[in-house]
Amino acid sequence: MQHTAVFTGGGSAGHVTPNLALMRALRREGYAIHYIGTKSGIERKLIEEEGGIPYHAISAGKLRRYFSLENVADVFRTLRGVGQARRLVKTLRPDVVFSKGGYVSVPVVAGARGLTNIVVHESDYTPGLSNRIANRYATTVCVTFEDTLAHVGEKGVFTGTPIRAELYGGAAARGRVFAGLAGSKPVLLTMGGSLGAQAVNDALRAALPELLKTFDIVHLCGAGKVSAQHAQPGYVQYEYISKELPDLLAAADIVLSRAGANAVFELLALKKPALLVPLPKSASRGDQILNARYFEKKGYAAVLPQEELTPEALAAALLALYRDRARYVAAMAAAAHADGTEAVLGEIRRAAEAKR
Repeated sequence: MQHTAVFTGGGSAGHVTPNLALMRALRREGYAIHYIGTKSGIERKLIEEEGGIPYHAISAGKLRRYFSLENVADVFRTLRGVGQARRLVKTLRPDVVFSKGGYVSVPVVAGARGLTNIVVHESDYTPGLSNRIANRYATTVCVTFEDTLAHVGEKGVFTGTPIRAELYGGAAARGRVFAGLAGSKPVLLTMGGSLGAQAVNDALRAALPELLKTFDIVHLCGAGKVSAQHAQPGYVQYEYISKELPDLLAAADIVLSRAGANAVFELLALKKPALLVPLPKSASRGDQILNARYFEKKGYAAVLPQEELTPEALAAALLALYRDRARYVAAMAAAAHADGTEAVLGEIRRAAEAKR
């Protein structure tokens, strides 16, 4: 008999792209897959682009850590979403619900409680607010970082995080041709997330005179952030790259990146030495700082706090990373669950079988 799985997660691409890796594998195994998200969230766009997966929109309220009058309205949006999700789960009768987090996951998991088995995946070093709520109803909580087990109790399983299979298909030669690089210098790839990272962009551009002596540089700088005044040989800028990203990663000798969990584990899986500049506490809850320090402790990456980010410090740190790259590659090669796709799939399969 065919298994049915409901997936949820949204609010950012990082809550959706790991789901795509899992759903593709389960579809190949014959699972019927459904997705529950918001009407206008990024999850809808990404799932509809994937094709072949029924999408069900529900109401959801954002979870804010600060006072806002919208918090009152969002309580009612979330409660309405719980009812909508519960009706959907009763109709779809899934063997398992899988949640990747984000505020849309809260009404889905709450609505599914008592009706089926629920597997939740936590990306960050410490659980975010959405997953702290969702974990109450979960059957299993998969964690990306082994240290996170201390925060989730007996339900926790160390799995790592799912990695998109297409990232492994990159070719360095294609990446250099795409970027118009001659191949005579090592390649530094800079990524700041889908929106870019202005502090990283500014420091990198100020350090170009020093860095271009050693590297060709490919800079994914974010929408609207390409700088015509900095255009020069060996420095290539893009707002955002999707299809060609595997090739650019394959071409990269080292990477400069923020420290979102999905990004750092993709670099780990690909064994790419990285300098991480985590988002500071002034702009986040501090999860990227914890992610980065874990990678530093394990020997997988170097870390430069944004508070210490100057052009001189950035150039020195990148040159040191390149000089010591073999040590970082060796540490990453020995990592457990660098790619957590199969481990997470195993938990989903077990939950689905247990429902039967």
